[in-house]
Amino acid sequence: MHDQKKEDVLKKLQTSENGLSNEEAKARLQKYGKNEIIDEDPINPWKILLSQFNSPLIWLLIAATIISLAVGEFIDAIVIALILILNALLGFIQEYKAEQSIEALKKMAAPHARVMRNNETIDITSTLVVPGDIILLETGDKVPADARLIEVHDFATQEAALTGESFPVDKSDQILPADTALADRLNMVFAGTIITRGRAKAVVTGTAMKTEMGKIATLITESHEKVTPLQKKLQQLGKFLTITVIIVALLIFTAGILKGNSLLEMFLVAVALAVASIPEGLPAVITISLAIGVKQMVRRNALIRKLPSVETLGSVSVICSDKTGTLTRNEMTVTKLYVNDKEYDVTGSGYKVEGQFEQNGKKVNANSFSKLLEIGSLCNNAKFSGEKQIKVLGDPTEAALLISAKKAGLQQVKLNQQYKRIDELSFSSERKRMTTIYDNESYTKGAPDVILDLCDRILINGKLERLTRIKKKEIHKKIEEFGSQALRVLGFAYNDKTAKPEQDMIFVGLQAMIDPPREKVKEAVKKCQTAGIRVIMVTGDHIQTAQAVAKEIGITGKAVTGSDMEKLDLNKEIEHINVFARVNPEHKLKIIEALRNQGNIIAMTGDGVNDAPALKKADIGISMGINGTDVAKEAADMILTDDHFESIVNAVEEGRGIFDNIRKFVNYLLSCNLGEVLLIFLATLFGMPLPLTAIQILWVNLVTDGLPAVALGMDPPEKDIMNHPPRPAKEHIVSKNLLFRLSSSGLLIGLVSLALFMFYLPSGIIKAQTIAFTSLVVFEIVRLYNIRSHYNINWFANKFLIVAIIISLGLQLLVLYSPLKKFFGTALLGLTDWLYIAGTAVVLVILIKVTEKVKETITSKTQ
Repeated sequence: MHDQKKEDVLKKLQTSENGLSNEEAKARLQKYGKNEIIDEDPINPWKILLSQFNSPLIWLLIAATIISLAVGEFIDAIVIALILILNALLGFIQEYKAEQSIEALKKMAAPHARVMRNNETIDITSTLVVPGDIILLETGDKVPADARLIEVHDFATQEAALTGESFPVDKSDQILPADTALADRLNMVFAGTIITRGRAKAVVTGTAMKTEMGKIATLITESHEKVTPLQKKLQQLGKFLTITVIIVALLIFTAGILKGNSLLEMFLVAVALAVASIPEGLPAVITISLAIGVKQMVRRNALIRKLPSVETLGSVSVICSDKTGTLTRNEMTVTKLYVNDKEYDVTGSGYKVEGQFEQNGKKVNANSFSKLLEIGSLCNNAKFSGEKQIKVLGDPTEAALLISAKKAGLQQVKLNQQYKRIDELSFSSERKRMTTIYDNESYTKGAPDVILDLCDRILINGKLERLTRIKKKEIHKKIEEFGSQALRVLGFAYNDKTAKPEQDMIFVGLQAMIDPPREKVKEAVKKCQTAGIRVIMVTGDHIQTAQAVAKEIGITGKAVTGSDMEKLDLNKEIEHINVFARVNPEHKLKIIEALRNQGNIIAMTGDGVNDAPALKKADIGISMGINGTDVAKEAADMILTDDHFESIVNAVEEGRGIFDNIRKFVNYLLSCNLGEVLLIFLATLFGMPLPLTAIQILWVNLVTDGLPAVALGMDPPEKDIMNHPPRPAKEHIVSKNLLFRLSSSGLLIGLVSLALFMFYLPSGIIKAQTIAFTSLVVFEIVRLYNIRSHYNINWFANKFLIVAIIISLGLQLLVLYSPLKKFFGTALLGLTDWLYIAGTAVVLVILIKVTEKVKETITSKTQ
């Protein structure tokens, strides 16, 4: 509709400037439906709950529960079942809260609209707006539907949430080319955007899912729920464990039958071994560890909405960041002045009054150019709401001028009391200027070239001089210089003859502004680059502005627009492009797809409605908590509570540390369980009695798989963890090196335990089982030392682990020396027995160290 005459648009929509009749409006409501976002895939709680059991590891645990019940091991069955239920509930709560993107889009809709029906203006609920309706818009309104402008009066909208454009957009009713980008369709208004200035009349061209907002809702719906790297790795681990347990159990069963043991006896042994093989604590420990990570991240201003996203952060290789409101503040700020033939810098950022005026790095007094700042404040209709100046009422550009005046001590309220406004000549896209008329003088601001053409004099250091052609040339040169820095430049003038407000004016100077980068964002970008994480700017803003901000914060590389993307092979060019400007939501999805094709793990940050589909499709979506729209927050996996880009870097550091911790306790659990399996396997193979009873197997798993494993998840990250590149996306939790370490240590634990069992077997089966039982607990706690020695972490940095070890040993002593020993079938151990166990533990530590050292030596020689 933007490429057609307004008369043709009205004709095509079968309406007129007087609006629809009530009967026609009702008919169209029946035809097109209500003007609201439709959720085509409503949240199904049962579906979410059942999905929690869709994992090989969970299937294995369910099988273990059934087998335990079948053979009468009720305690095993109850413990495993409780773990399954807890894990499912935690996952269900997280996911149920996450599926709310479409609901947030509904909140974005305008609650009411003014329309013309039967040639009369009436207020209706926005859901009743239909295509062909004539809507009336003015300052402060939220646009109820997409519409083509047919009449405008000094009209501008704020479209940052939809297009990423940081400046208010001046609108017109002029015809535009068919291929005009969304952000440049100046004769259109879009649902959910805000009117910042003026008034207009428009004809509705699209409602509900046919609006740009509706298209975004469709993209969100079509962006299927992603599987995080951690979930993929756990699925792989689950399959591996399932196959391994079945094979080992079958081998034991077959070996026993061949040795002449009874079918029933060997079935019970095989089942006991299968139960011992399954790390039933693994899902719970991982869930608890991730939950602890979530708590840690909240302290660092990052709120995680989906638990597996904690680990995903640790493997992020690319951050696609929105510019407006993410890398920048989304608060226009005056940064340069040109007045009295001199250039001044203005410090401070956003709508905070803190800041000063400087020249060559030295503070200067604003008295010599107070006239320039005074005009900016008096030729102004913007206001701040609230004492803390959080919300701007009016044009953000005018708000920036109020702040620059306040930095010089000029308060708008006091100036308005001192000077009485008589009249105003409003800004328009044709006039490109605004004038306010007071008792003695008139003040004008606008496009610098337009202002200069209205002036014949210039104010320099309080004195009036003739504005010569040479002087104008100097000013034009400064305007070009500011423009090359992507600054928005305004000219300021006044007239002491109120009868001729815009004639024979006196030029005062220039104020140049930009939406500035957030504090510390430059350091955060540098940290990302050090950590091997690529930062890409993706914005709906102009390419010159994007390049200027990118240069300032340290993002280098090629810059292209959304239109350029249509002409190039993105899969080939993506590795060279780090700035994408003038993009729409579909472009953002293509960028993510191209990066994913290269094997990247992608984080997408943003705060606008236009960011939501990409936030949902990325491996991890990150929204701003303060300035982010509800839609962006609901589509995101993580929300920054302080809106600082550096908090992403902190979250990545935490994520990397958490993956290391997950890897630690996977190593710990699997190596310890492997030791238990080998002990039983070898004893059965050599025709010995079972070294452990079923309840002893369960107790070992409870004591070692419980508190110590969870405490490992509280280890702090390594000090230099951000100096390493991201992990390869396809790297398994159990890498080749980790597989060797856990299998070799598990083998040694099994062999050493068996040796002790055989040594004590002549003393009786109860004593031998007690030694094997206790030595396993001790050996598995000692194993913690070996695991943590691979990481640059002080042993005393994790107090929880020390407490967990003390509690675990205390519990073991309880079953040995309290009345519980009858229940566990244990014998009393003397000092000599403990010395044997302790001495063997030292030997075990040395053997594990030697084995790993030999492996490292062999690996280094072969490389």
